[in-house]
Amino acid sequence: MFGFQRTQFRCTSSIMRSLLVCGVVLGVLWNVVHCELVSVCEEEDGDLRVDCHVEPRANQINSYEFSVSTGTVETVVNTNVSGSSPDVRYRDHSYVEQLEPYGYRLTLSADTHTHTLTNTHTHTTFICKISKNIASVIIEKNDLLPCSADRVLVQSCCWLLGVLLSLWGLPPQ
Repeated sequence: MFGFQRTQFRCTSSIMRSLLVCGVVLGVLWNVVHCELVSVCEEEDGDLRVDCHVEPRANQINSYEFSVSTGTVETVVNTNVSGSSPDVRYRDHSYVEQLEPYGYRLTLSADTHTHTLTNTHTHTTFICKISKNIASVIIEKNDLLPCSADRVLVQSCCWLLGVLLSLWGLPPQ
């Protein structure tokens, strides 16, 4: 009689462990799918930051193009695509840096017309194109959030929760 209960406990424990592993795998997949490809925030000094976490296509030269759209007009803010040039308003007021492991960050200085774009229209669409992969985000009027360390960490490191969950599921050493 006791042997049957012990076997049943081992079976239940095995099922629980399998469910935990499945939960961890689903958690990791959920984070990867729901990672924000484009995020927009305002830095403490008033600069506007647009992070684009689009993975470039393999075997292609990395190219990027950041643009904004209000209504039906799309305006190029910064680009390294040959044959394309940024709008005069943004040419000397923006710069782009590469993110690790992939992606680009656009920073627009506070003295540009960027903030009027997000404050005078009902919404502004920020678009990034990396090696012909396109992603965008719509920012509603007055919804521009400040850049904070925890928000940026969560947005740029979607895999962090997955790693923590997978470590939690490991048996103690």
